[in-house]
Amino acid sequence: MLCARWLGGLGAGVAALRPGRAGRGGFAAGIRVRRVSTSWSPVGAAFNVKPQGRRLDLFGECRGLFGVPELSAPEGFYVAKEKALRKAELLVERACSTPPGPQTVLIFDELSDSLCRVADLADFVKIAHPEPAFREAAEEACRSIGTMVEKLNTNVELYQSLQKLLADKKLVDSLDPETRRVAELFMFDFEISGIHLDKEKRKRAVDLNVKILDLSSTFLMGTNFPNKIEKNLLPEHIRHNFVSDGDHIIIDGLHAEAPDDLVREAAYKIFLYPNAGQLKCLEELLSNRDLLAKLVGYSTFSHRALQGTIAKNPETVMQFLEKLSDKLSERTIKDFEMIRRMKMKLNPQNSELMPWDPPYYSGVIRAERYNIEPSLYCPFFSLGACMEGLNILFSKLLGISFYAEQPAKGEVWCEDVRKLAVVHESEGLLGYIYCDFFQRADKPHQDCHFTIRGGRLKEDGEYQLPVVVLMLNLPHSSRNSPTLLTPGMMENLFHEMGHAMHSMLGRTRYQHVTGTRCPTDFAEVPSILMEYFANDYRVVNQFARHYQTGQALPKNMVSRLCESKKVCAAADMQLQVFYATLDQIYHGKHPLRRSTTDILKETQEKFYGLPYVPDTAWQLRFSHLVGYGAKYYSYLMSRAVASMVWKECFLRDPFNRAAGERYRREMLAHGGGKEPMLMVQGMLQKCPSVDDFVSALVSDLDLDFETFLMDSE
Repeated sequence: MLCARWLGGLGAGVAALRPGRAGRGGFAAGIRVRRVSTSWSPVGAAFNVKPQGRRLDLFGECRGLFGVPELSAPEGFYVAKEKALRKAELLVERACSTPPGPQTVLIFDELSDSLCRVADLADFVKIAHPEPAFREAAEEACRSIGTMVEKLNTNVELYQSLQKLLADKKLVDSLDPETRRVAELFMFDFEISGIHLDKEKRKRAVDLNVKILDLSSTFLMGTNFPNKIEKNLLPEHIRHNFVSDGDHIIIDGLHAEAPDDLVREAAYKIFLYPNAGQLKCLEELLSNRDLLAKLVGYSTFSHRALQGTIAKNPETVMQFLEKLSDKLSERTIKDFEMIRRMKMKLNPQNSELMPWDPPYYSGVIRAERYNIEPSLYCPFFSLGACMEGLNILFSKLLGISFYAEQPAKGEVWCEDVRKLAVVHESEGLLGYIYCDFFQRADKPHQDCHFTIRGGRLKEDGEYQLPVVVLMLNLPHSSRNSPTLLTPGMMENLFHEMGHAMHSMLGRTRYQHVTGTRCPTDFAEVPSILMEYFANDYRVVNQFARHYQTGQALPKNMVSRLCESKKVCAAADMQLQVFYATLDQIYHGKHPLRRSTTDILKETQEKFYGLPYVPDTAWQLRFSHLVGYGAKYYSYLMSRAVASMVWKECFLRDPFNRAAGERYRREMLAHGGGKEPMLMVQGMLQKCPSVDDFVSALVSDLDLDFETFLMDSE
């Protein structure tokens, strides 16, 4: 997935200075070419060997994390933070004293950049650095920047300097489209935090923002909190499946893959048993979001959250979800029937299909029908081979190559982090990707992409190169073999690299809208598109080789893997429709007609089809309600767009250079500096309708006829 930023903009965190948007391209020809370094080495080999030689650098100069000199020690965060805060104060003075014009937007963006360069880096370090002292120093830096942002959010003079620009029609008309959009985004971020209101209402908006942040944090913690039950309440023969704590059993998840039906049932009922405190927290969070949205001029929180997205408003989202649900219904019923038959076959005494059954039984069906045991595939997917595969793909599509570069002493936080230079065949160095790919203690388990430094055109004409981190949780190499990836890990690697290339290829004038800093329902398009490449035999055949014999991965194994993903895929998609619909209702009209649990029950029965289980409250474990509030539909819509781009532009030839260049020019280059639908339209040469999105998703569920014939021989 894309890692959600805490810093909202100068509003939800930094509302007008939101370090989470993206911008417009077109500067490549005017930027000096960055020369190729002779210290770079080929990428494949670098990932199949353990890092060498850093111990020899004991007496070298310590560069600091990411090459930032101050960050050679935890205390450096204080220095970096103070420097950023001083610079921010000077820029605020400049913004307030400069006559309105394009320069106003440049100053705002520089203000955003100066804060984001510390906040984004600290945001990553506070969760990923193995040393507590670094994590604590980064946490403190985040707090200090957050406090500064809150001050900026309530700085009326700063707001008015932007307002003067946007109120002058002649001036606005003279701005180029990207500058105008960025100015409007800054203004939108200001206003959603209530700065345009009178003093009393503004204070109310600030208080609500603070309360929402606190409730969000409390709710998130509660989503993972385990539940306890007395041992004697569980059948003795299943107790060993769970952690014991004296006279109690601790249930810390759904155990969805457990083969014993009773284990899954017990985990489901106990883990999802409602907690009164968490229930109250969710109700307060939803209610306060609604109050804030109404205070700043929106009829619902969903209307506020969806401004500027592909969908634009909740009415379009609901139309999309309802049409998709209608189109899926027959397929979903067939999927549930197939799962029910498998359950009856394995457990004739209890064949009623329940919500804890589909993940397990659909896996059994896939394994039985397609023989896709991961251990058969892993030897063909060494990490080095997969990285070389990405290198080949990007070279053919975009003229881009990866080179491994030896980090300086102190530049990385763990010795197995690799640094990649991203180099274009004619434009030179485009940016850096730090690859934090391997498991370690206390490392977060999610796979994600972090922006450390956004790209932007500086005043001196130089381009500030983007820097990102990709974080995965891969096994280490062993004495006898390199790191070997399962097909799922390989697909995740391609997915996250889609985010990275979005960051690398955004060539926006403003960092406020660089790379993945764009609307949520567009941000996942480049990463999901990469999954289509990862599942295409023509692409996989370029790199999948047995690490011992060099044998290519047979075509029928790739076909089986791809088709296995379509087993029960309609039911899986229907589940996503249910989650997305629930998210829309919770963030829709308030006060809610019923309790959140009653709404869950009603929505589950209408949009999923399996019965609600009494005394459960799945919504209290729905962590995405925090980061994706009113935008959970984004994955479905992004997948629809990615599917259309794949079929229109790359299905016939996944290495089509002209299509690759168009993809860069129309979609990747702009980040969030252009309306997302305009980017989609530019790529597809048409404006897709809701029906087009639905058709794209449903057609992806169809079995491939060639594979069907091959498997039936």
